[in-house]
Amino acid sequence: MTDQKVAIVTGSSSGIGYETALLLARNGFRTYATMRNLKKAKDISDIAKREQLQLHTIELDVTNEKSVNKAIKSIKSDAGRIDVLVNNAGYGLTGSLEDLSMNEIKEQYETNVFGLIRVTQAVLPTMREQKNGIIVNLSSIGGKMAMPLSSPYIGTKFAVEGLSESIAYDLEPFGIKVVIIEPGAIKTNFGTGMVVAEKNLNPSSPYFKGMQQLQGTLNSFLQNGSLPSKVAEVILNAITTPNPNLRYTVGDDAAMLVQKRKELPDSEFQKFVSGFFK
Repeated sequence: MTDQKVAIVTGSSSGIGYETALLLARNGFRTYATMRNLKKAKDISDIAKREQLQLHTIELDVTNEKSVNKAIKSIKSDAGRIDVLVNNAGYGLTGSLEDLSMNEIKEQYETNVFGLIRVTQAVLPTMREQKNGIIVNLSSIGGKMAMPLSSPYIGTKFAVEGLSESIAYDLEPFGIKVVIIEPGAIKTNFGTGMVVAEKNLNPSSPYFKGMQQLQGTLNSFLQNGSLPSKVAEVILNAITTPNPNLRYTVGDDAAMLVQKRKELPDSEFQKFVSGFFK
């Protein structure tokens, strides 16, 4: 068993997961950077080799139970312990509820919610036996408020918020902490990789114009967003703090929206948000 603290980061091929895996490794964690496709591991592996970091890449598809169990079993066998889990893997699905297929919606929940649950369930026996550990779940400002034409994605993030807060009670007796990270707009390939409902790409859709406006607004937000390294720094701070907060909001835009949500009644807040998408 290693004396180093062991961290697992899902969705580490790019963006927040990539930056978090590197930052944790640079700060002394034995880090397992997991991803669905190991063909995307070359960049992070090259950096780890060059900097002589304790960073290991491993295949893990959060939507596949066998893949999850195999990866976690391999990590436990290799390191002997699991101290930190960062549930980062996820993607955004945009589109009108009317135009979205059930398969598109199910796939969104399969990754963003059930994937997070699968990996968490897989590490909990080890953390419980150790009587310590910390689980970091990536939510979003979309877990605190909604925006147009994004109902499945928003629904998954609201689910992550409630699930995380609930298991924080369950796990506290075993010395396991839970942290929720709520980023605003982040400069990652999340935006360019965002999935749009197939029917909403058709100009004949009654929601086509709204989707074009949404895409323009989201692109503007992402271009002016925080760097993914900023989220990584918040995660590092949370897992190295003896008594971390349950929630951390990341980004000036997220902080502003959370404050507006508190100040305004629902009707006024909806008008405020709608103004960004017109």
